[in-house]
Amino acid sequence: MAHTVPPIPYVSAHGLLAGRSVLITAAAGAGIGFAAAKRCLEEGARGLVLSDMHPRRTPEAAEKLAAEFPQTQVLHKLCNVTQEADVEALVDFAEEQLGGVDVLINNAGLGGTRLVVDMTDEEWLKVIDVTLNGTFRMTRAMLRRMQPRGRGAIVNNASVLGWRAQKEQAHYAAAKAGVMALTRCAGLEAAEYGVRVNAVSPSIVFHDFLRKSAPQELLEKLSEREAFHRGAEAWEVANVMVFLASDYASYLVGEVISTSSQRA
Repeated sequence: MAHTVPPIPYVSAHGLLAGRSVLITAAAGAGIGFAAAKRCLEEGARGLVLSDMHPRRTPEAAEKLAAEFPQTQVLHKLCNVTQEADVEALVDFAEEQLGGVDVLINNAGLGGTRLVVDMTDEEWLKVIDVTLNGTFRMTRAMLRRMQPRGRGAIVNNASVLGWRAQKEQAHYAAAKAGVMALTRCAGLEAAEYGVRVNAVSPSIVFHDFLRKSAPQELLEKLSEREAFHRGAEAWEVANVMVFLASDYASYLVGEVISTSSQRA
């Protein structure tokens, strides 16, 4: 049996986002979004708007971060990224409260498990609308504010399934492949205005909700496919997001960085 390489100790902050303001979607859960929100605050963000569509978990997540970072402005607002009115209201709120958004992290996505022959139109369209269309709506709204200012960074959450095939994941894989293509095309358009659009592509990411909801046998099987023979910790993916949002990635445009050994 292959040797499992454990994660390194939690990485210390280096002020990569000092003075920046950040807006993150789908950040109220136990996964990548919340880990990214915490990492941004650790890296010196001057303000954060955390968004999700869960009326209980969203304020709870914001309150938890506000208590841990009392010197930083931490706000929250509900948003369903499938609704254009919600998207515009969220971006307007973040722009006003933060004095302009420097970084947008598009984390909202929806999965599911279904064979193509059994999949309904509703199941297909729901995953596409949240995962791809939601990323498009947020990106469009934010570019309309960032481009006139001549600065800003957008980081999208893609997936290795945008590159490779997996049974019962056609809708999710198609949506994430679309996020990759959107990232490349929007990146070229936005670069002319000094705005960078890039993406991170995770594989399996371990967090409390996944550990509780997925069979242990499945988690072990997926972990064995990885180079380190384990799933990523959410903060390891968040680190790459912060890198892409920071000036260390100043020459990256339309890139999709894999946080897994699994590509095409």
